Amino acid sequence: MWDIILDAFLDTLKVFPFLLVIYILIEFIEHKTTFTRNHKILQGNLAPLIGSATGLIPQCGFSVMAAKLYDRGLIRTGTLLAVLIATSDEAFIILLSSGTAAAAIMPLVVIKLLVGVGVGYLVNFLYSAEKLSNECEEEIHAYSCGREHEGESNLKLYLLNPLLHSLLIAFYLLIVNLIFGFVIAQVGEETIASAMIGGVYFQPFITSLIGLIPNCASSAIITGTYIHGGITFGSCVAGLCANAGLGLVVLFKNTKRIKRNIMFVLTLYLISVAAGLIVNVIEMACGMI
Repeated sequence: MWDIILDAFLDTLKVFPFLLVIYILIEFIEHKTTFTRNHKILQGNLAPLIGSATGLIPQCGFSVMAAKLYDRGLIRTGTLLAVLIATSDEAFIILLSSGTAAAAIMPLVVIKLLVGVGVGYLVNFLYSAEKLSNECEEEIHAYSCGREHEGESNLKLYLLNPLLHSLLIAFYLLIVNLIFGFVIAQVGEETIASAMIGGVYFQPFITSLIGLIPNCASSAIITGTYIHGGITFGSCVAGLCANAGLGLVVLFKNTKRIKRNIMFVLTLYLISVAAGLIVNVIEMACGMI
């Protein structure tokens, strides 16, 4: 028992410094980023592509920013979906610090970019008559996880906040490591592998549902479970395509558009499930699972 706890703790401790450095860098990027003054670049023909590329940046700050822009009528529906689909919250950081599982980053980036851009352009085409506003008086930043930073010192902004966020993600990873450590010790890796193979058609429905939870824990759980071999790559794709962070929370703050918001969630869920199933089928056809 103590060996399992020690191994889980050491595995988590190895990635913590990496998490901290990345979150400090991301804090700099997000604090300096705003599309409000140049929001028209997200209204043109390249909007879904730019939106998807922006959403790929770790953290959910950009999905929050996109949701705010959308709620003010500054970007199109397809562009917002492109950002939400591309968003992966903490996933890329966790994968990058995981060792061998880091090889999954590029395929994941490509798939999420293709799905985000494809859906974005399709929806914008279907809603080509959608009217946009040209004015925005409020400056909208891509603040990390939707936090407002006005009045905070540089020490808190660029060190304390990233440190607390790194500790939180490390805690989630520790829980995942502990769970899988005990499960593997009890049932064995072969049993887990057989259960995973038998659930390739069912997993995307579950992981997409988890991905919709507006908390960084969902991306940490999905990614950590994939790293430990608990779900297939396609199921991981499904969960992370649905993982839009706090962007959906921003939409639901507009209580006058509840039906619209529910449709967004349902659309995001179905697209994510479909993407995961397609990837799983391709992996099975190629003998990868």
